[in-house]
Amino acid sequence: MNLKKEFEELLHYRNAYFLAFSATTGYICFGWDIGLIGGVLALPSFQQYFGLDKESAAARAALSGNIVSVLQAGGFFGAMISTWFANRYGRKPSMLASAIVFFIGSVVQSIVGLGSTPAVGLKLFYFGRFFGGVGVGLMSALVPTYVTECAPRTIRGRCTGSIEVAVGLGNMLSFWVNYGVSIQIPFGEIQWRLPIIVQIIPGVLFFFLMLFQPESPRWLVEKERYDDAAKSLAYIARTDPRSPSVQFTLSEIRADFVGRRQLGLVTQFRKMGESRMIALRCIIPSLLTFFQQWSGTNAINYYSPQIFAALGISSTTASLLATGIYGVVKFLTTCLVLAFLIDARSWGRKRTLFYGGLAQALMMIWLGGYAAIHPQPTLIPATYLSILAIYLFGVAFCLGWGMTPLVLGSEIAPGHLRPAVMSLATGVTWLFSYVIAEVTPRMLGRIRWGTYVVFGVAGVLMAGWAWVGVPETTGVPLEDVQWLFHEGEGRVWTRFVQDAPGGGCVLRVLGKRRVTSVEALQRRVGGGAGAPKVEDDSEPEAKKGSGVRSGPVNDTLII
Repeated sequence: MNLKKEFEELLHYRNAYFLAFSATTGYICFGWDIGLIGGVLALPSFQQYFGLDKESAAARAALSGNIVSVLQAGGFFGAMISTWFANRYGRKPSMLASAIVFFIGSVVQSIVGLGSTPAVGLKLFYFGRFFGGVGVGLMSALVPTYVTECAPRTIRGRCTGSIEVAVGLGNMLSFWVNYGVSIQIPFGEIQWRLPIIVQIIPGVLFFFLMLFQPESPRWLVEKERYDDAAKSLAYIARTDPRSPSVQFTLSEIRADFVGRRQLGLVTQFRKMGESRMIALRCIIPSLLTFFQQWSGTNAINYYSPQIFAALGISSTTASLLATGIYGVVKFLTTCLVLAFLIDARSWGRKRTLFYGGLAQALMMIWLGGYAAIHPQPTLIPATYLSILAIYLFGVAFCLGWGMTPLVLGSEIAPGHLRPAVMSLATGVTWLFSYVIAEVTPRMLGRIRWGTYVVFGVAGVLMAGWAWVGVPETTGVPLEDVQWLFHEGEGRVWTRFVQDAPGGGCVLRVLGKRRVTSVEALQRRVGGGAGAPKVEDDSEPEAKKGSGVRSGPVNDTLII
């Protein structure tokens, strides 16, 4: 696509892009919180104020793990209660509430110790991080659902993928704020308080921008507020609520919710097991986020100053500078993936996961080998290659497992169960982010080089599972994703392998018959939830019901 067409598309979908920008500002808070604390912990002013510098190495590692992980505990709680709030009050009000919770938690963290002893301040700091984590947990579960339910299908990957851009932006800004205060702010309380105070800004921006956005049309349909749903669709598509494209899309969404309206939280979780394929669609998003956490990315996000120091970058300022460069590398890579790869049908979701996972594994195994051979924190020529390996790990992560799990998971989740499925997936994210935050300083202190090997092996497993265990959803409307899981003769896994890199060759070697390709499926199915069910995916396409949408509808407006 040339630049002129890109610009025309940007103008055409400007409301949808602005909606995605407004919502994903909440993920800047998420990224900021993740990147903030590692640099703050590395500041001597913070360590002295709370007495960490007087503790033994083991006690300091334990305290650092606790300070980092208490945010994840709050995030897990927030993610798990998000479904109830989203179903009862709507996506938009719940996101506004999450911004208020995040604001309160950030204020508490920034004033700890004022008028009290540092010991009492540390306890209050724990509370502030937990409370702020609840707000971030709510955001992290609600934003992907909201954006997925609002974005037109042709740019859905970009809109949902912009979440990871927001995370990368929050990471990068927090890294550089930490570096800035280390060289510009004199030693003292304000040096470590200022980065915490600054994180309030994206929370306020998120609240303000979301005031001007519509409610999710799918939630409005579920509540039988059809006129309001039409207005939301019309705003997103920049057309009239009575236009054929809006009315047809509205009928599609209504058909998808027939007999499944207003499902309670318990009912949603119960219905996750109503069939084999529904269960598979509900478990894949959680598996994606589980593997994402074991890539090792948050180990670097949380403890990058310590990791760079172990490689030989001994001063706090230099390690924070190296961390800041890491944030820039990740942010720029994420922007490039979002612009050129995530919605490219020649690349798609599976390839980003597969190749990204292998590249991550290679970088981690290199780091493990280097740390085993050269455990001393001194600079040698290979040290610079190891620093480069960390940056290349960030590139690989952003290529695949940084952005794609949220995009793919929110697409795969069944529409009537999406809030519960995504809150469960986000809960898994926070749970294992908590685990990584707790165990990483201990692993670095005890098994050292083995830490990187663990993450490297995980990368290989992630790539293998992505190759065989997930479908390709690029360009498929949300209501039509169900067809990718059509079991036929029990050949759903054949479809997954067929769409993987080199999968067609493997099927030929194994003598397996090919199923209908994703491209042919996209041309054929169009009725979404209301389409006649295909009898057998293994039959030639000419023998199957077309399921083509009736009426001259511009399907780029279908979300």
